[in-house]
Amino acid sequence: MNVSKVVLNGTPTIRGMHDQMQDVISSLRRHIDLSDYSEGIGPVRMNMSIPLRLCLFAGLCDRSPRSVEDVMSLNLPVDSTPYPTTFFSKADVGKLFEALLKLRYHDVDGDWGSPAFIARVIGREILRGRDIVLKEGAMEDWLLFAPKNNGGTVGDIPELNLHIGMYENDMPAYLDMNSRSIANTQILIAGTTGSGKSNLLAVLINQIRELSTETHYPVNFLLFDYKGEFSDPQHELWLQLFNTNHKAILNPIERPLPFTPFKDFTGKHINEVNLYATELSSALGSISRTSISANMDSRLSMAIVNAYKDKKLKPVTFSEILESYRDLLPDKQQDRDDSITSVLTQLVNNHIFEDEDKVDLLNNSYIINLGRFPKDGAMAKAIVYFVVSKLNNIYESLPPQKTNEERVELRHFAIIDEAHYMLDFDNRPLRELIAVGRNKGMSIILATQNMESFKSKYFDFYANAQYPLIMKQQQQNDNVIRDLFGVSGTALQEVKQAIAGLQKGELITRDAANMALGIGKPWQKIKVTHLI
Repeated sequence: MNVSKVVLNGTPTIRGMHDQMQDVISSLRRHIDLSDYSEGIGPVRMNMSIPLRLCLFAGLCDRSPRSVEDVMSLNLPVDSTPYPTTFFSKADVGKLFEALLKLRYHDVDGDWGSPAFIARVIGREILRGRDIVLKEGAMEDWLLFAPKNNGGTVGDIPELNLHIGMYENDMPAYLDMNSRSIANTQILIAGTTGSGKSNLLAVLINQIRELSTETHYPVNFLLFDYKGEFSDPQHELWLQLFNTNHKAILNPIERPLPFTPFKDFTGKHINEVNLYATELSSALGSISRTSISANMDSRLSMAIVNAYKDKKLKPVTFSEILESYRDLLPDKQQDRDDSITSVLTQLVNNHIFEDEDKVDLLNNSYIINLGRFPKDGAMAKAIVYFVVSKLNNIYESLPPQKTNEERVELRHFAIIDEAHYMLDFDNRPLRELIAVGRNKGMSIILATQNMESFKSKYFDFYANAQYPLIMKQQQQNDNVIRDLFGVSGTALQEVKQAIAGLQKGELITRDAANMALGIGKPWQKIKVTHLI
């Protein structure tokens, strides 16, 4: 079959191509000096699509003869993951690629109706182009073809349809994150140790970043890395998959997080400070995991208010709150620590946060390394609580996200792994962030080991989640399954059996269409793309 029509959208990728591009990536970084920026100027965003697209263009511009044998000599497997939609839609470059493919392969009798064959053609041309641009002096010439990231309108909101794996019928599985048809963008993941949960998180981050970073609406992220695996220097490749680098890693063990966790009440009424102080006092009691008396709670609230008054309602510090709290203690208790002074002293001594904002949490991506803190300890819990509270404060001040006829803007997403440590108390900032995020373009991804963790006496996170993703479980909760899938009797047993049979890298999620129609299975099984 000679080439007459080429369909590029949906073309699968070639596994291992990232490794093949390392020399090109290094050369690009040297030429555009990604590590050197002026004050106040954000980093150049270079995701994997840029070197791949550059090499594909260079390869197709080469006039050497093509053959089926040359295409099939590509000794790399075809993957199930398609190229991001922006790979061919960016600057309408797909039409140019199609024309060049027809020109170079007009006399090549190949299986042009096969996506796998087209994938090998594209892969072979990328490698051809790689060899071309790596010749001495060639990179400077090819960079002249790079499109400038300007122009565009609000109508350019990217489609964030995340390809996370394959259904049992070998159809690609997607999560729609920003069409107007979905109620919210919250994702819940439940998977025991060894279920493939970390890989699923990586797939979600990779997909959101790949689909957005080359657009006018890049979606940044904040990841709480409880185990320290995403922050591990040995996993530099993971950062590349997320279109970021080691500068994204924040390690509060080594240096304070570069922002204040406290709210600025300048120009606000003192009653707002009073309410904030009451919430903060309750949270510090929960974080310390000790019971506090009514007197201690009241004293802490007053101390927070007094500290704000002393600062003329500007953000306070933990040391100022501690000093204010000690001033309110009776004389006979001045030399004794209680549970409040203990947790405040820990926060002061560890110097977790800066006293002022030095970074923009929304316009950059960050990974907070919590790997050296006890997972259930006060410090890890305090860090997550106060950073979520910080995000909440930021989002409250933002206007609603942009919209068009088909999609809404997704501005930012936060990922909390080991989320059960943050769900066992009345975590108001997290609840409010979920509520605020619906019309401010915020997505929350919560991951934990057991599905029942998401339904507590304080909040039903399942009721507010668009996508509950259930992976391998150590135990199952019938009530949670009933709520999630709307099943009982035989259907309940079928769902339980499906969950029990899950292997590493597999999940089930509810099938909203079948549930609404009352036909077929209320769930679907997905084999997650293997990324890390």
